[in-house]
Amino acid sequence: MYSRLDHRLASRTRPGVLLFALAALACALTLSASAPVFASAASPYPAGATRPLRVASPSELARAAAVPTGGSTAPTSGFSKSMSASRSSKPTSKHHKPKPKPMLHGDSARAVIAFEAMQRNYYIAGSGLYQGEPFSFLWPFSQALAATVTMSHVNGIATIPGLTGMFARELSARMVGLRSYLDTNNSGAPEGTFTSSLAAFDGTVTPPAGPGGAKYYDDNEWIGIELVRTYELTHNAAELGGAEAIMAFVMAGWDTNPEHVCPGGVPFSNSTENTERNTVTDGPGAELAVRLYQLTGNASYLRFAEQAYEWTRRCLLGSNGLYADHIGPHGAVVQTYWSYNQGSMIGAGTLLYQATGNSAYLYQARQTAQAALAYFTPERLGSENPFFVSVYFRNMLYLDSVTRDPPGPKLAQPYVDYAWQHLRLSDNLFVFGSPPSGQLLVQAAIVQIYGLLSSLPSTYF
Repeated sequence: MYSRLDHRLASRTRPGVLLFALAALACALTLSASAPVFASAASPYPAGATRPLRVASPSELARAAAVPTGGSTAPTSGFSKSMSASRSSKPTSKHHKPKPKPMLHGDSARAVIAFEAMQRNYYIAGSGLYQGEPFSFLWPFSQALAATVTMSHVNGIATIPGLTGMFARELSARMVGLRSYLDTNNSGAPEGTFTSSLAAFDGTVTPPAGPGGAKYYDDNEWIGIELVRTYELTHNAAELGGAEAIMAFVMAGWDTNPEHVCPGGVPFSNSTENTERNTVTDGPGAELAVRLYQLTGNASYLRFAEQAYEWTRRCLLGSNGLYADHIGPHGAVVQTYWSYNQGSMIGAGTLLYQATGNSAYLYQARQTAQAALAYFTPERLGSENPFFVSVYFRNMLYLDSVTRDPPGPKLAQPYVDYAWQHLRLSDNLFVFGSPPSGQLLVQAAIVQIYGLLSSLPSTYF
């Protein structure tokens, strides 16, 4: 069983309301000097978390010349047959031309194509789960869930017969799969230094289907954010209750040890070996807390969001305007800068501004965005796993929607267009790294970016 803490040594049928609480290619491609570089980089998580891998050869890449441009439509295989643009073969009179069938174009169509490839290559039919060892870690599962929720919001989906119902069924299947990670048997002693005994989602599938194990606060927060988005689609109280239960787990994990340098913050996991408090656990935690405050009016959520946000600024914000990865108990700050850490704090500041009206939060979010835009060149973004970049784009685009100053699309669109032309296999699976490999995490990220570019920012959180 893999522990996601290892990465720090290297570099870095549906649940009820109470149930939660109780129970890339650098060696294969010749790139122009102006093109984004999708090179391999050391993953900030262990190799096991990104399995299974499909290692591809350059000959498997889709030919750029064959890539449809603005009029691209989804394929007619699998569940996307309903998107076929084929016209009726029945003879018609010259006075009665058949009405053109609705089609998706551009980003929307490419999002569906990428989603179908994700399901075809990684989903285990009838299980609700994705392939892994034998099932995926919660981390990539959370991003497949995010991709499914995002697809449910894509512009034009409702105009295609059958697609709305199809994505509703897909979303229901993700909820079934999510149950497999839920650990409600926490009534005994806490599993780690920081956590309470509250129920939450394990990093791997729980017994009897899997080993269970440590709970990662960021993974639970990603799930919580998607449960909020799902609730706004379904109005099912179970999803809102699940998000609140995750929030309770996160809040109970807050570091209260006065002997720690910069006490406070949310740890990386509830493992007894964990000694870190992270930007990636506090930024998304603040985002989830704000959204729950907006939905429930519970002021304790807003207080926690402000507490987590301010702690991260005080303890992890560097003089360069960027957020470091994490801090240890003795005050050692790991000066590693990931795009998703900047993104989550940009989003947290923007959401806090919306919830409080305090313009200081928006000013700080814009400062972080300015520093991130200067630091994260196309080459740097290309060196990161697309998951990190998808979080960065999501939050940058959300800030754009509030400030009406949109640099985000100018970054995200070339990124996925390059991936479409150079990092896509003939079966529409996207690859990353050296050797170029397909991963559930990578595919879900590309689905999300295309989906975000073709949906309203108001649906992002």
